[in-house]
Amino acid sequence: MHTTTTGALAAAAALTVGLTLAGCSTSNTGSSTDSTSASSSAASKHNDQDVSFTQEMRAHHQQAIEMSDMLLDKGSDVDPDVATLAKQIKAEQVPEIKTMTGWLKAWGEPTEMSSMAGMDHSSMSGGMMSDSDMDALEQASAADAGKLYLEQMVEHHTSAVDMVKTEIDKGKSTDAIAMAKSIVSSQTEQITQMKDMLASM
Repeated sequence: MHTTTTGALAAAAALTVGLTLAGCSTSNTGSSTDSTSASSSAASKHNDQDVSFTQEMRAHHQQAIEMSDMLLDKGSDVDPDVATLAKQIKAEQVPEIKTMTGWLKAWGEPTEMSSMAGMDHSSMSGGMMSDSDMDALEQASAADAGKLYLEQMVEHHTSAVDMVKTEIDKGKSTDAIAMAKSIVSSQTEQITQMKDMLASM
């Protein structure tokens, strides 16, 4: 009986060791995949508000870059302070577009809202400039374009700040909310700067 008990204890000990090793193996495997699954896990932590915000802000940024390019293409006769601001806006928003595009792809969402396709800018949400606004900027002389650009961009930035506040209140993605807060900060500061520039013209 002593032998049987010893055998049973040995078997139990072996089983315990085996389970412990299996547990270690499982946990090690899990930790090794943590880094690879982290991005997909983070990508899943979003809601419809995040998707809507990212799609609309991406389009909004694209139009701001288009407006800035229109101004800068007019050459050296453009007000140099306005040209500097336009370059700053591009430098901020181009990388943000790339980031937002990456989020939408990770979320398995289209980069543009289907309702945006083939629509006039004026009928889109998010305070986009209308086609006539864009035409006016494109056709403006270099001397007049600076003031028009500032007037339009104040309106453009103001609508962006409104969009951002909704994302901060209702979004789920920590990355999207962080970008939203950054946009509020930078664009609110630029709105004040542009209003001051307009007042001095």
